[in-house]
Amino acid sequence: MDKKDLGLDDKKYQAPGLPGSVGPTPEQEKQMQETKQKLDKLKKSLLEKYKFISAIGIIPPQAAAIFDDENELTPEERKEKPMHLAVIIPDDKEKEFNKIRAEMIKVIKESKEKIWLNLFIERDIWDICMDSKYDIVEAVGMSFPLHDKGILGSLRVAEIHKSLVLKKFEKYVYSYVIWGSLVRGEVIQTSDVDVGIIIDDTDVKRMHRLELKEKLRNIIYSYVMQAGDLAGVKNKLSPNIYLLTEFWEGVKDANPIFYTFLRDGVPLYDRGGFLPWKLLLKMGKIKPSPESIDMFMSMGDKTKKMVQRRLMDIVLGDIYWGVITPSQALLMLYGLPPPNVVETVAEVKNVFVDKEKLLEKKYWEILNEIAIKYYKGYEHGKVKEVSGKEVDRLLKNFEDYLGRLKELRTAIEKRMQEKSFGEIYENVFKMMESIFGKKAETALIKDYEKEIVNKGKGNPKYLHTLNELMNIKKKYKTKKAPSIYAFERLRKDSVYLIESLTEYAQRKELGLIEKTRVIITSNGKPMELYLTKPCFLVDGNNIRKVSEDKVEKSNANEFNQVLSEYKGKRVTITNKILEILKKELGNFDINL
Repeated sequence: MDKKDLGLDDKKYQAPGLPGSVGPTPEQEKQMQETKQKLDKLKKSLLEKYKFISAIGIIPPQAAAIFDDENELTPEERKEKPMHLAVIIPDDKEKEFNKIRAEMIKVIKESKEKIWLNLFIERDIWDICMDSKYDIVEAVGMSFPLHDKGILGSLRVAEIHKSLVLKKFEKYVYSYVIWGSLVRGEVIQTSDVDVGIIIDDTDVKRMHRLELKEKLRNIIYSYVMQAGDLAGVKNKLSPNIYLLTEFWEGVKDANPIFYTFLRDGVPLYDRGGFLPWKLLLKMGKIKPSPESIDMFMSMGDKTKKMVQRRLMDIVLGDIYWGVITPSQALLMLYGLPPPNVVETVAEVKNVFVDKEKLLEKKYWEILNEIAIKYYKGYEHGKVKEVSGKEVDRLLKNFEDYLGRLKELRTAIEKRMQEKSFGEIYENVFKMMESIFGKKAETALIKDYEKEIVNKGKGNPKYLHTLNELMNIKKKYKTKKAPSIYAFERLRKDSVYLIESLTEYAQRKELGLIEKTRVIITSNGKPMELYLTKPCFLVDGNNIRKVSEDKVEKSNANEFNQVLSEYKGKRVTITNKILEILKKELGNFDINL
């Protein structure tokens, strides 16, 4: 991927049309306006009876065939060329859906218009996205609104923006995702529309990833106002741009920003990556996350009632999973990979009983008896039957074990919280040292305020984050740990702070590199001359080293080594170097 691939070398960006869009043409728009007048009476009848209706829209004519197929209309019904009407109602009307649909069909028949009703609850729209039927959702979003509380307008502006972005660089858009109030069913006519766009940067060649992200962001943001004007709504788009490499790192490292996005987002376009990740997260299969740990821990709470109503094999199975899954969850919370059954029993003793001394041995004995003696014994035919008295005892032990594990979770979370804080603290101030030099933390904070905050290069709220890191470090020294909520807030702010510092450092590095570079042109061909010692002439993949007596072939390793030592410095071009370059290139121009 390079600048030319993305059209980033253009001086002006022309606003694209809507390829593949189901939006109406001007002539069809006129017809739909006329139809709207006819349907006003029908709309009033529906809204009079069902004030809760979220939206009513006329599906564009060019999307009619899609809805004919989706509704499995007969050839005779298709010949009638019915107008497709989309009606959206809130999720809490799901139980009354069939009754509402039947009554609406009756009202439509009384209007004597050729209309086919497409009734959705709001959640249906997002389920259709999850089934990758993006053309149907696009048609709903681009429908002509007769009534709208906000969902059609929000969907319309997102669909138009998606089409603009895809036309500009469809090859590199990995996923286009909506989330926030629109998906939660809380959207109104002035709500912001949150969208996330994942860009595939896996084949980036001669462009710095930060440079790529900023240029793409500029183009994508330039389409926000245009999409709003075309949609004719007050809803403002709020795009978030992610590179595929950083998104994968965020998911892999359990970054809360990306996990929330993955959990709540619904794709309007996807090349086959977002949906599988979302489903894996929902199943708790990606990595130990708060969602999956809570899911495992909650299994124990449901076990008592299940045990009371099942036979021996099911009883043993339920008690077994009731102790195993929370035990596995706590081992994963501690930082170990998901263990199998035998490993779980062994590791609980090794880690929590022997090493950390957080769990009394009697609780491990309960786990060992249930998992190994009874359940595995039953699987291998060694345990033939279990008396009611034994079941009662096992159930009592199980309840004791589960209660103790909940206490253990709190202890582990406090310990892991302190460990996590140490890592966050170290990462933040190491990053600060790499930017401002090795100094005391208080001096680094002053440099951050002077060089970044006061010069408008960073968010002033991160100054509070840095001071809060110092305060919490003092609390840990006095054994006064912060609340889980205070720590979570600080952790999230620290993630944003590190991202901000990384971008600042990369911008600074790019600026220093630029100071050492000039462009020379020979026979109409531009080349980069880096004013280091020795100088380097870069022409595509061809790298040459230029000294005062000769020009010789070099390589990227040598070039990068020298460049890292000369960032920000600049060597004067001597007459000898100019003569050497003229001998090598012939006549050339220097653009300083």
